[in-house]
Amino acid sequence: MKTLSQWLSEYGESHQNETNKLIHWICVPLIFFSVLAMLYSIKLPWVVKGYQLNVGVILAILVLIYYASLSISLSIGMLLFIVICLWFCFLLEQTNTLALWQFALIIFVLAWIGQFYGHKVEGAKPSFFKDLQFLMIGPAWLMSFVYKKLGIGV
Repeated sequence: MKTLSQWLSEYGESHQNETNKLIHWICVPLIFFSVLAMLYSIKLPWVVKGYQLNVGVILAILVLIYYASLSISLSIGMLLFIVICLWFCFLLEQTNTLALWQFALIIFVLAWIGQFYGHKVEGAKPSFFKDLQFLMIGPAWLMSFVYKKLGIGV
């Protein structure tokens, strides 16, 4: 199994262009949120302390286990991000506008268009074409920059 630093280094190889990096700072969190939101929309038949469980929460737990296997420190930052995403899902579900899954689907499509444009500018294929695990490394790669700025080791 690769170490976190190996994953981040390899991911960074196809993310050198400043425009592509900027696009990733916008689109990667949006894609992460949109996938979580679409799955949050799938309700499970169980209620825990007044909260109806959903597939998004189950996915979030599995994602955190994956990140913890790479770095406990990083998984704490990702936990914070995931909690914020889940909170937004809850709030958006309370509105009477577009259904959460519809809103998430629009964000998902637009963010992927942005991602592919960024990689066209970069002149490199998205990393996940090489290994699907890179879909999970993108958010960790961004979080590693946040950690570096805060002086926290991953």
